[in-house]
Parts: sequence; structure tokens; C-alpha cells
Amino acid sequence: MENNLNQDNITPNSNEGGGSEEVKKDFQGLLGSVKKFLSELLDIRTNTDQQATKEAIIADIPFKGHTSWILICSIFIASIGLNANSTAVVIGAMLISPLMGPILGIGMSVAINDIDTLKRSLKNFAVMVVLSVITAYLFYRFFPLRDESSELLARTEPDIRDVLIAFFGGLALVIARAKKGTIASVIFGVAIATALMPPLCTVGFGLAIGNWEYARGAMYLFIINTIFIALATFLVIKLLKFPMVRYVNSQRRKLIARLASLLAVLVMIPAGFTFYSVFKKSLFNRDAEAFITEKIEPYQFSGEGKFLKDFSEVVYNDEGNSKIELFFMGNDGVPDNVIATWRAQMAEYKQLKDVKLAVVQGSRSDEANELKYVNELYESQKSMLTSKDEKIQLLESELMRLNQISSNQIPFHEISLEAKTNYENLDRIGYAYLISTDFAKTDSIPLFEVTWKKEAKRAETVKDMIKLQDWLRLRLSNKNIQIKEYTFGVLS
Repeated sequence: MENNLNQDNITPNSNEGGGSEEVKKDFQGLLGSVKKFLSELLDIRTNTDQQATKEAIIADIPFKGHTSWILICSIFIASIGLNANSTAVVIGAMLISPLMGPILGIGMSVAINDIDTLKRSLKNFAVMVVLSVITAYLFYRFFPLRDESSELLARTEPDIRDVLIAFFGGLALVIARAKKGTIASVIFGVAIATALMPPLCTVGFGLAIGNWEYARGAMYLFIINTIFIALATFLVIKLLKFPMVRYVNSQRRKLIARLASLLAVLVMIPAGFTFYSVFKKSLFNRDAEAFITEKIEPYQFSGEGKFLKDFSEVVYNDEGNSKIELFFMGNDGVPDNVIATWRAQMAEYKQLKDVKLAVVQGSRSDEANELKYVNELYESQKSMLTSKDEKIQLLESELMRLNQISSNQIPFHEISLEAKTNYENLDRIGYAYLISTDFAKTDSIPLFEVTWKKEAKRAETVKDMIKLQDWLRLRLSNKNIQIKEYTFGVLS
């Protein structure tokens, strides 16, 4: 009986151990299958033709003969497209542009320690940049139409997305180049995505119109694209373990290896710094946009007032002098307590804690200054707003309103001095509008209020009243002007 019990106890234990081993083996097999699948899915070394890739990159480096003319033509096409604000034309220009060759050559030569290819790449890169900028400059310098289109302005301020596009575009391009049987569609797609040509065209545009900020911003964007495409090339070539260039002279080989490593580090440092700087700017712009959308736009005016978001500015500065400038227009100004609340609410946004908030509103200035401001605003934005009908209508209506206000105003200071000179008995003069109605219509009548000196004779003041009214009507070209005498608190 004990033996039976022992058998009963042993049998289940042995079965459980066998089952556990089988589950373990199945799990290991599953992991192995997943690992194999991922390895096959993501492996780019197996189907890589290193020699053909190297030869293809080196062949695309030189800029001479046919290649230089293709570059010139593509720059002209891109400049026309940017000038006409045509995205399709710009894309067409990027498809035929041979700008990628020297940049890939720089990245590959540093990765494989090829100093000769590096020298050739840098020389042709410089030729490429100079030729492109000169071509764009000549086009914009002599072409009669030089509007600041949205396509041009979009290439003056890089952000974090431009960095990421350049880096991942460079990765895609080199991987496509390394594959046996190059994927042409990928190369074309990367040429469009990384957008090397528009920044160079914008540099030429900035130089042609004398706007150094445009030129500087566009060149900065081009340098960002160049650095991160070259960096992506360097990393892929290293990952694919391309053979290093060997030199007979061991001392020369060591020197070149050190120089290549130093150059790689020197590229990495500004690349990292640029990424961090652009990333901070992108965070600032994000918080600024959120602040304007959540706090400023919902504000409701009690009267006639409007927030001009398109004319408001968000200015980022690495040194901490960033600011947000808000523009308002209309008779109804934003109260000081509301502005103070907005400044306090900026602390809710991490990137806006020490940012200056400036509020510009026409209602806070006198009518003459407001009219001047709106005129200047309209003229400065006129060329940029040619396709923005709504904004043009807004500015034109505001100009019309302010012109009406201005036309109803009189040079009171000048009028009072002239009246005092011409009428020696005049003691005081005032001016206002009298609103009257006969219940059918309402009129606004310009009314002058005068007080004569006590010693003045009545007969003289009566004559002067008639002469003064006739003079004012002639002087101000307004037959509706009325004049009343103010005596001891009573209008007569």
C-alpha cells in the first residue's frame, strides 16, 4: 500500500518537471524565432555592396561640366518657384539638383579615413555653395519681382523638425545608396525632404535685397542640413563596417586617423549644440503658441477691438531676452489689469517664465499716432499680404475709420492762435461736436464756444461773432460750423 502511495506521489512530480522543461524550450524557440525575424527584418549588411557604394558616392562628388550646369539650372528653377510661391516648381528643382554628392563624400571619407576624398569633397562643397548663392543672387538682383513669399520666409528660421528631417533623410539616403541595386525613388524623396536648395536660394535673395537676417537664417538652415546629413552618412558607413583606407606610411596613416577622428568630434560638438539650441527654441515656440491660443485669443472685447495674431511676434533669444509682442486694433483697448493677469499666467508655461510681454494697441495712443501706426503697418506688410485678402480688408477698413476720425479733427491749436491774433476782444474759445436730432435723423454739428472780454463793447462783439463764424467756415471749409457765445455759464 505504501509503495502504491509512493508511486502516486512520484508520478505527478516527474510529469510536472517534464512539462516545465518543454515550456522552457518552447519559449526559447519563440525568442529565437523572433530574434531571427527581427535580424532578417532590420539587417542591412547582407545586401550591401560596399565597393559599388563607395564608387557611386565618389563619382557624385565633382562639380564640373554637365553637373555644374545642371546645378545652375536647378537653382534658377528653384528661385523662380520660391519667387512665385510655387511648391511644385521648387520640388521639381530639387529633383534635378546634384547637391548631395559632396556632403555624402564628406561623411564617408571621415568614416573610412580617406583624406584624399575628404579634400575633394570639401573643395567641391565650397564650389557648390558659392555657385548656388551667386546664381540665386543674380536672379533676385535683376529680376523685377522680388516679393517676400511664404516659401522664402519659411527658410529663414530653422527649428527642431529641420534637424530631424536632415538626419533621418541622410540615413535613408545612405542606406539606399548602400543597397545592391540603388533605390532611385528613395534618393529623390530624400532630395525633396531635406530641401538643400531653397535655403541657398534664400541666401541669394537676402543678399540681393540687403536683408542680412534672411541670408544668415537661411545659411544657418543649410549648414544644419549639411552637418546632419554628413553625420548620418558617417554613422551608417561605420555601422556597415566599410574597410578603412590603408596607407603604406604608418606615421601618415596614424596622423590621418587622428585628423579624421578630430574632425568627427568637431562635427559632433556643433551638431549636438545646434540640436539642443534648436530644440529649446522649438519648446519656446510651442509654449508661446499655446499661451496665445489659450489665454489671448479667448479674450472678449466689450466694444470694437480686435487681436491681430498674424502681426503679433514671438521672438526667441538664447541670451534670455525673449519676448512676445501682441498687436491689438480698434477703439476698445485691453485694460491694464487684464494685461497684468496675462503676465502672471505666463508663469504657467515652463518656457515663458522670464519672457517679456509687450502689448501694442492703437487705442492707447492719440488719433494722429494711431493713424500713423496703422499706415506704417499697412505699408510694411503690403507686399507680404498680397494673397491674404482678409488681412488686407481688415487694414483697409481700419485705415478708412482712422482717416474719417482724422478728417473730423481740426488744428485747434493753430485756429485758436489765429483767432486770438485777429480778434483782440476774444477772451476764450472752445470746440466740440453738438449731437442733435429732429427724431428723423441725427446730425453732428461742429460748435465753437467763445467768451469776450468784459470791457468789450456789445456792438463790436456782435460784429466779431459774425466775422469769426464766416472766417471759421472759410478756414476749415465747413459751412456747418456754428458759433455760440458763452456768458456767465449760459450759451447764447
